[in-house]
Amino acid sequence: MSLAGAIERLIDPTVEAMGFRVVRVKMLTRPRRTLQVMAERADGSTVTVEDCALISRAVGVLLDAEDPIRGAYDLEVGSAGVDRPLVRPEDFDRFAGFEARVTVDPPRDGRRGFRGRIAGMADGRVRLERDGGLVADLPFDGIVDAKLVPTDELVKATPPSRDGAGAGKTE
Repeated sequence: MSLAGAIERLIDPTVEAMGFRVVRVKMLTRPRRTLQVMAERADGSTVTVEDCALISRAVGVLLDAEDPIRGAYDLEVGSAGVDRPLVRPEDFDRFAGFEARVTVDPPRDGRRGFRGRIAGMADGRVRLERDGGLVADLPFDGIVDAKLVPTDELVKATPPSRDGAGAGKTE
C-alpha cells in the first residue's frame, strides 16, 4: 500500500466521525514535502476555512502520534472544491450528468485526455458523452487523473455552506 493510502486509512475514521469525507490524500514533493488532504462535508455542503482548520488539527494529532512520515513535511488540508477530483468509482455515478476531464494511461485510441459529460459507471468502465453521443468508454483502472469541469450548471448544483455562504446560494 502506498504512503498516501496508509495515511488515508489512518485518518479516515476520525475525519468521518467529524462529519466529513476524505476525498484524496496526496504527498507532494516540490517545492517542499507537503501532505495534502482534500475533504468534503458528508452532508454535501461547502467546506469552510474553519472546517479545514478543524480537520487539520485532528489529522495533525493522529500523524504526530502514529508518525507514518519520515522527516519534515507540511500538512495542507483543503476543500475538494467545485472542480473536485474524481477518485472512486462511486464519484462517477454521483456526478453523472456533469462535465469531466479524464486522463488515462495507457492511451486509448491514441489519446490520453478526454472531456465529456459523465454518463456513470458500468462494468468497471467510465462513460463520457458529448452532444448525446459516446465520447469514451474508459476502464476505471486506467484513469490516472479525473476532475469535474467547473460549469455554471455545476456551480448552481453545489450546496451552500452551513453558514449560508458559498456557491449555490440563491436569494
